[in-house]
Amino acid sequence: MFDYETLKLIWWLLISVLLIGFVITDGFDMGVGALLPFMGKTDQERRIMINSIAPHWEGNQVWLVLAAGAIFAAWPTVYATAFSGFYVAMMLTLFALFFRPVGFDYRNKISDPRWRSSWDWGIFIGSAVPPIIFGVAFGNLLQGVPFVFDEYLRSTYQGSFFDLLNPFALLTGVFSLTLFILQGSTWLQMKTEGVVQQRARLLSLYCAPLAMLLFALAGVWVAYGIDGYVITSLMDLNGPANPLLKSAQLQSGAWLANYDKYPLTMIAPLVGLSFPILVWIASKFNRNAFAFFFSSVTQVGVLMTFAVSTFPFIMPSSIEPNFSLTVWDAVSSEMTLNIMTMAAAIFLPIILLYTCWCYFKMFGRIGKKHMEQNKNSAY
Repeated sequence: MFDYETLKLIWWLLISVLLIGFVITDGFDMGVGALLPFMGKTDQERRIMINSIAPHWEGNQVWLVLAAGAIFAAWPTVYATAFSGFYVAMMLTLFALFFRPVGFDYRNKISDPRWRSSWDWGIFIGSAVPPIIFGVAFGNLLQGVPFVFDEYLRSTYQGSFFDLLNPFALLTGVFSLTLFILQGSTWLQMKTEGVVQQRARLLSLYCAPLAMLLFALAGVWVAYGIDGYVITSLMDLNGPANPLLKSAQLQSGAWLANYDKYPLTMIAPLVGLSFPILVWIASKFNRNAFAFFFSSVTQVGVLMTFAVSTFPFIMPSSIEPNFSLTVWDAVSSEMTLNIMTMAAAIFLPIILLYTCWCYFKMFGRIGKKHMEQNKNSAY
């Protein structure tokens, strides 16, 4: 159907799309969950927040599952190496996520305030921990991960979990959580009424400039404090997927090279830097749907900035740059990618249409009146 080089690029784009779907949709429900113990001052306010995301949060996690599955199938070497290096972080993410379905389902079973408060904090853990870990992971990918391969392409991680918690990675972790909270606060602006909506609007006014500041700080740090990676040998882009067949090296400013080569890609960081201003303006003037839209576009700009900056690298090796995994040499076979592309062409539009239909059917605000009318069925 497509040649091998084109298939490699297609799956780089498709995995980016799946991650964008995750940060936009799961971004707002995790953001709401992270705000739950703080923004909701009464049990009714917290129930309003929960029910604003109740119809969607389970479906939103499909994007995370799809992205993980696509990485496993399209980039198996990346998947295996990531589990070797980020194993503890991934387990922490999974254990944190366990609190979300249990918290949502069991919180309202007993009216005891202590019971509900405990589950509120469980939902907070399940919603705040994953964004931080995802941000820390992306921060480490920009710096390189300490792994090597042997002659049988078996990867060995030569660091520890605490090595991942370096200053730049912690900055990107805080930035990631800030983006998710911004997404959640703009969602609450759009979906709730009364005091919850006003608190969400006020939070957006603080969170939007903070997100812009953290993004700018991370960008300056990458430009002047982190060496990037470049491929120094010729590569057969239609050739076999073997990361041992190339040469690569660290180079100052390498993560900015793609912007010089392809000037249009500057749109991505400009969007990530400027759209929080539009979120602030929309929130200031109560344009709630626009605030959520601008926040969503901010997510796209930030994620694509990472993708463009690191292309074609997926997981660089900080120990031996030649072993770094790239779009060209960490992929599955041509036949596998062809089959996956056909499946994606059929099922991804169905998922998108069904998702849009669900959001259309659940359109409307959640407030005290809604909770009273649905007191027996609502979370």
